[in-house]
Amino acid sequence: MRFRHHSVIAALSAFLLLSGFLLSACSGSQSNGTTGTGSSGSLTNVSIGLGYIPDIQFAPFYVAQSKGYYKDAGLNVTFHHGIVNDLLGSMVAGRDDFAFSSGDEDLVARSKNLPIVNVSTIFQKFPVSLIVPANSPIKTLSDLKGHSIGVPGPFGATYVGLLALLYKAHLTTSDVSIHSIGFTQVAALVSNRYDAVVGYSNNEPLQLRKQGVPVRTFDVSDYQPLVSNGIVTTSDTLHNRPSIVRSFVQATLRGLKDVVADPNGAVTISKSYINGLTDTAKALEILKATIPIWQGSGNVRLGYNDPANWDSTVKFMVSQKLIPSAPDLTQVYTNDSLK
Repeated sequence: MRFRHHSVIAALSAFLLLSGFLLSACSGSQSNGTTGTGSSGSLTNVSIGLGYIPDIQFAPFYVAQSKGYYKDAGLNVTFHHGIVNDLLGSMVAGRDDFAFSSGDEDLVARSKNLPIVNVSTIFQKFPVSLIVPANSPIKTLSDLKGHSIGVPGPFGATYVGLLALLYKAHLTTSDVSIHSIGFTQVAALVSNRYDAVVGYSNNEPLQLRKQGVPVRTFDVSDYQPLVSNGIVTTSDTLHNRPSIVRSFVQATLRGLKDVVADPNGAVTISKSYINGLTDTAKALEILKATIPIWQGSGNVRLGYNDPANWDSTVKFMVSQKLIPSAPDLTQVYTNDSLK
């Protein structure tokens, strides 16, 4: 999800997921799965490429696993963590049955003729914000012209979000001064090195306010609706094993509902999956800030693929030449697994 114009597809492939969304410099690999048999016989083995390291953002999956929702659905689920150069390509090649990726990644993959389908969008809002000090003269997006902006780099969800905000302000990257600063947004804004930074709406603003730095945010979802992270599978799996896909989606959504209802319990469960999770207060704060992102406007059910968001994402990406043309969206996503 991170790129500049001539390296869009290559960089997107190289930096899948972030999406969403709470990035760090660490990477690794971890699998968690249960084994055994259900009351009606053997469980069906499936795996999902979550990308990134074990993190609280994956709490719905951890809760579904811990509470036996996958086993109840007849599934033995393995989680594959760790940065993968091409998460969707690896899934299509047979590494996993599912992957957790964002809508822009899905559209780029489709533009490269990868047969993937989003079967449930978990993050209903794109969780990226442009952040400025509370006393900043930047009051509207158009005020960004001529200002300096710190972003982790020309890649990932944060860069997509910045492009989207500039797009809505009728500005280009040439109208602002963009600086690649790695994941140092908090320190950069505290020290006034840049006029604005781009980060995750459920992370950096919380850290800044906790340090006593009042800030204002421009949430991408308030200006340019974009499809964020969701469960993706291959067209072949969806068409030939629809019951497996539905069972996996439904069990995951059971876990998501439990996280929304009991975030404290979700943090406790997640500790078994996230090595080194000791700051449970911070994890809980992040989780509570993520719940509204999962819920969206509240007018749609959890996991729903919103056609309007997909249309908006396609128009934005075509306008920015991130994909060559609008695809047939009936082949890109479905809500059949929610039924």
